[in-house]
Amino acid sequence: MQNINNIPGGVCAPKGFRAGGLHSGIAKSKDKKDLALIVSDTNCSAAAVYTKNVVRAAPLEVTRQHLHNGTAQAVVCNSGNANACAAGGEETAIETCKLAAEALGISAEDIAVASTGVIGVPLSVEPFRANLPKLAELINYDGSDDCAAAIMTTDLLKKEIAVEFNLGGKTCRIGAVAKGSGMIHPNMGTMLGFITTDVNIAPDILQPMLLEIVEDTFNMVSVDGDTSTNDMVVVLANGLAENKQISGKDNGYRTFANALTEVCVYLSRMIAKDGEGATKLLECVVSGAVDDNTARLLAKSVISSSLFKAAMYGADANWGRVLCAMGYSGAEFDPSTVSVSFQSETGALDVCKNGKGVPFSEDKAKQVLSAPEIKILISLGEGDKCATAWGCDLTYDYVKINGDYRS
Repeated sequence: MQNINNIPGGVCAPKGFRAGGLHSGIAKSKDKKDLALIVSDTNCSAAAVYTKNVVRAAPLEVTRQHLHNGTAQAVVCNSGNANACAAGGEETAIETCKLAAEALGISAEDIAVASTGVIGVPLSVEPFRANLPKLAELINYDGSDDCAAAIMTTDLLKKEIAVEFNLGGKTCRIGAVAKGSGMIHPNMGTMLGFITTDVNIAPDILQPMLLEIVEDTFNMVSVDGDTSTNDMVVVLANGLAENKQISGKDNGYRTFANALTEVCVYLSRMIAKDGEGATKLLECVVSGAVDDNTARLLAKSVISSSLFKAAMYGADANWGRVLCAMGYSGAEFDPSTVSVSFQSETGALDVCKNGKGVPFSEDKAKQVLSAPEIKILISLGEGDKCATAWGCDLTYDYVKINGDYRS
């Protein structure tokens, strides 16, 4: 059994990574950190996954070009402005990379750039010009916390993790920070994730591995059904752990993939838990499916249903909304074999067997569904494939937050 241990340090836990964040004036708040920087001591194998939204923010296109060769050394990110659908956006993103490169003494083509915030507002390059040199001096090997704070928008919780594991006799680490609270829906749905590791892995192995892991983690999260223009996950692997390079699907590949999956699952849960206005984390587990895609479609459909999310806010065991959401998911399944139960720290409650309702106590249902974390367990009884999706309840506060987001 593989040992994966949680450790402190975030993106700075792996060897050779520095990070930091400061207030540059991009965000409206006068003291919120809004500019972040992550830098490796050496060039890295790099991989990224981007939003499936046809409308993409300028930084994504610049990052895609820079990471085309599978290498990078740094990430620069601002909050407070998405640099999307705004005049001069690509020029600002390109110039931001040049300014960061000058401050760090590296190539501009080795920098990934990201933004998050309001769409459609021009982003001036001046805050970057004035503050990137300062930030380049501030970054340090304990700076992950400031970095995590600087990429937040409506987030209430910092999303930060680091793990340690053994790979071929070498101690290896993965660290990560993420942001995401609203405008979250499967398809990378606004979320950003920056992952660092000192594992030695070839770029052509890292990229497909990340794509596969994202399908079962970040793409299985939904807060509100909106896929953002800015979603991006970037992984930098500098190889300083000095393990034998992962260049194929061997034991080392599986060990690293398991650790990276654990990191991405944690961040996915945190994003769902911190959904705008949310009071409950919802986890939908579909088992007994004939294939992976069927399980994913059903789990995502349930977790994305506004009616079901509203029922969870009210602690109402309205299980019919679960089957309804499954029915319009596009997945093929037999409703007559479906069983559904709700589970939380207070107990478990069977509500449906073989597609039909079963008697249950409304008092117990209220107790189970009033907990801060609720599991929706769905069994199809048709196969051996399963999938998990994460979401949150839909509350009055979600409308309040998004009714005056630009204010």
